[in-house]
Amino acid sequence: MASAAPQNSSQMACNSEIPGFLDTLLQDFPAPLSPESPLPWKIPGTVLSQEEVEAELAELAMSFLGNRNAPPPFAAAVTHKAISQLLQTDLSEFKKLPEQKEEEEEEKALVTLLDAKGLARSFFNWLWEVCSQWQKQVPLTAQAPQRQWLVSIHAIRNTRRKMEDRHVSLPTFNHLFGLSDSVDRAYFAVFDGHGGVDAARYASVHVHANASHQPELLTDPATALKEAFQRTDEMFLWKAKRERLQSGTTGVCALIVGTTLHIAWLGDSQVILVQQGQVVKLMEPHKPERQDEKERIEALGGFVSLMDCWRVNGTLAVSRAIGDVFQKPYVSGEADAASRELTGSEDYLLLACDGFFDVVPHQEVAGLVHSHLLRQNGSWLYVAEELVAVARDRGSHDNITVMVVFLRDPQELLDGRAQGTGDAQADIGSQDLPTGLSELETNTSQRS
Repeated sequence: MASAAPQNSSQMACNSEIPGFLDTLLQDFPAPLSPESPLPWKIPGTVLSQEEVEAELAELAMSFLGNRNAPPPFAAAVTHKAISQLLQTDLSEFKKLPEQKEEEEEEKALVTLLDAKGLARSFFNWLWEVCSQWQKQVPLTAQAPQRQWLVSIHAIRNTRRKMEDRHVSLPTFNHLFGLSDSVDRAYFAVFDGHGGVDAARYASVHVHANASHQPELLTDPATALKEAFQRTDEMFLWKAKRERLQSGTTGVCALIVGTTLHIAWLGDSQVILVQQGQVVKLMEPHKPERQDEKERIEALGGFVSLMDCWRVNGTLAVSRAIGDVFQKPYVSGEADAASRELTGSEDYLLLACDGFFDVVPHQEVAGLVHSHLLRQNGSWLYVAEELVAVARDRGSHDNITVMVVFLRDPQELLDGRAQGTGDAQADIGSQDLPTGLSELETNTSQRS
């Protein structure tokens, strides 16, 4: 698998779309927003900590530009430029104080809260300014070639009252965070919330942003991901205490850096690799019944009990998660991580929540995907939708999210090679590897 592909016809087509996109955007918004103008996006709450600003504004802009069909590399690059411009200004005009009676003195001193609405308005105007400048000349950084990815995603609420899963597909990681080296990076993640959607939504916005700021990102990406989970948990816990939130989320992510796969996970969301039709197990999910997890929880003074399933302190069925403020430290926010070199013989990654993996064993995935590709003559667009349907038909009542990230052309998987199924345990370099969207339904196929 090459770290970066040469610019192909689809990328050239995307670049040719940029001038027309900018013309239309600036026709719809001929001037910056006035103080009385309605905002073109929904702001994430009333206040943001200074540490949350970059990721939250990036989420606003990427969603806004994506809904207007902006070419993804351009959308990420213009978002990065606008955020960089905003963060160079004095943000003190947006400063707000926390409610004094609810916050501990130490936290009041450490955390600066900013007015989210004012920031969002100012940020849009910076975005407008950058687009106006780029209408005259689009910089090469916004047109830089990137590896093309085929990603099939499907997510359903299923029989649950609310959809608490979130997912992220970010092939434009470098563009969004201003990384200009020659190494291609792409990030994919699934988050499975419980007790509300707040934690899953927060993780889907902040984990990759926190990873981008880790000093280890360039030298040890697996550690960067692990630290990003930890920092996101710390940030969300402070928000949860301030806003009285009780939700939590498991999560799994994959960051592909050149020819190396790095993964990190927390809880029972999982990622598997399929290589030449064989399932390669990359990780061990965090569950209360795992002996090492049970011993960790009991050493802290908690307990694991069997009810309808194994639960921590009689409540949660996962032993590690972001959030769950009232179950810390028994439910740990410390992720595990692992790395694996890719040789070019890998077929695809599959990331999914427990709503899928609780009813579909690892060893069946390759056969299901292969059967779908055969029936569809190699078309990959709806493979995730079929996998979700299989899980639902087998009795899963949970939210279900499945993401399939192809590492080579799906047509190649059918040409001249018999597909097998199995569960081959791979030898992978690891760190602490254990021994023992608001929509009710989403269906996305990305070629980016």
